[in-house]
Amino acid sequence: MNKYRIAVIPGDGIGKEVVPEGLKVLNAIAAKFNIELSYNHFDWSCETYKKTGRMMPEDGLEQLRENDAIFLGAVGFPGVPDHLSLWGLLIPIRREFEQYINLRPVRLLPGITSPLRDKVPGDIDFWVVRENCEGEYSQIGGMIHQGTEHEAVVQESIFTRYGTDRAIRYAFELAKTTDKNHVTSATKSNGLFHSMPFWDKRFATIASEYPDSETDQYHIDILAAQFVMNPERFDVVVASNLFGDILSDLGPGVTGTIAVAPSANINPERKHPSMFEPVHGSAPDIAGLGIANPIGQIWSAAMMLEHLGEKAAGAAIMQAIEAVLTATDAPLTPDLGGRASTCDLGDAIAAQVYRL
Repeated sequence: MNKYRIAVIPGDGIGKEVVPEGLKVLNAIAAKFNIELSYNHFDWSCETYKKTGRMMPEDGLEQLRENDAIFLGAVGFPGVPDHLSLWGLLIPIRREFEQYINLRPVRLLPGITSPLRDKVPGDIDFWVVRENCEGEYSQIGGMIHQGTEHEAVVQESIFTRYGTDRAIRYAFELAKTTDKNHVTSATKSNGLFHSMPFWDKRFATIASEYPDSETDQYHIDILAAQFVMNPERFDVVVASNLFGDILSDLGPGVTGTIAVAPSANINPERKHPSMFEPVHGSAPDIAGLGIANPIGQIWSAAMMLEHLGEKAAGAAIMQAIEAVLTATDAPLTPDLGGRASTCDLGDAIAAQVYRL
């Protein structure tokens, strides 16, 4: 029996509602596949910040370090500025544990209608690989003349060859496992004078190591348009931190609902725990109503199991999700056009796991 220690951080808003559903499905799949999962629960959130002035304790990263993976719900809630909540929890975890790949699947699931005309499952099925530790998300910069008419802000972007190359190379390695073996680079070298020409140069250099892979590149503005107009052309899209963040929300948007989208913050070498979370965030507008869609959290559990080496178990979760979504009496949450609760949909997927 394989054993794994999972750090569980429900966080804020609907994170507290969807994480229990993710654990429900994980427990079902563990029983089915003879896997032992032990959970270490951490109540770190914006409420923690309000009480203590910190999103997590000073030794929070050390508490997480000995786990095999981190299962996160959401970060952020009104009353705590976003730059404090994210830089107090999510971003330190990503950087301390070298989770330099943010991997997000963009897939139109059976039973969900895309807002794009005539698109069916199979038409939209690609990956966004986001560089997750540097780029535009930097603390380097500052302000001068605050509160005056001369107030000015400087925000620096940091692109290193080491950080850029490892993200781009991961994208090419991922593409080798797909049918298309195609990598698209997101750039903006006509507007960003230093960083994006550097990105383009490194992309071309890494691409030369993969002669069997097809490549193209788009400026980020037209690439966003192509996501809407021709999503079926993409296979693996690699982008800097900011561009990848935007594209990996837009991608799930064209599949019908961002609520089903998962995300993996990966340390590919497995020297540190990787972190798995839904894309949707804390959604304070519906927090506490019990109507949040738990599929993004549950799908992220599937990605977590696959990363841990339990590929069959991860695939079984996806089978269960798709079976429930296509059932005639599917208990769908309001974002999918139904009236079911978060718990109803989670129960249905867990029950389907046992029926597989």
